[in-house]
Amino acid sequence: MRSKHIILSKLHILTWDKAGISHLEQVRQLLNAGADWIQLRQKSGTEQEKLLVAKEAVKLAQKYNAILIINDSPQIALESGASGVHLGQTDMPPLEARKILGKEAIIGGTANTPEQAKQLEAEGCSYIGLGPWRTTQTKENLSEVLGESGIKKVTSLRLNTPIIAIGGISPQDIPKILSLGVHGIAISSYIVAAKNIKEAFSIFKP
Repeated sequence: MRSKHIILSKLHILTWDKAGISHLEQVRQLLNAGADWIQLRQKSGTEQEKLLVAKEAVKLAQKYNAILIINDSPQIALESGASGVHLGQTDMPPLEARKILGKEAIIGGTANTPEQAKQLEAEGCSYIGLGPWRTTQTKENLSEVLGESGIKKVTSLRLNTPIIAIGGISPQDIPKILSLGVHGIAISSYIVAAKNIKEAFSIFKP
């Protein structure tokens, strides 16, 4: 596990089950494109299958000195040697994940309301994934769309924990979103489902 005090990237990329290529190939192409922060978001498959992919993805990321975190599963993050985990609202609480992964692990959490964001900060999350900005096809059971007003309600709290906006973000949205006080953005299908991942990545690269 790497230190949670590492510099937080302004562009997080999430892999996607429906990208048209394997998660491992998505990771490989993202790293070749210059991605330095990737979330391995495997929603289908057995835990053992996910672990095997995670171990290979971690090896690839380490060659590029990039951060790779695991979606949902602190156990897979631990066993694969990933840099940390990203937890959804229905996943293990951050404090419990911290007990498994240790104080140096990166632990991100998902928030949709100011109250959830404050709770994640209180539980020591390394960053907060705030969204959705708008409707997105990459997530089922989507929470209420936040838009500009919803993001501002959270950034106005002036939390110490960095905020990463996520959910249906297009290149045209970036200046507006960053002006709201977030640290960065997270992108999935726009990049990983593109015909040319490197080209799509370059559009979003800060």
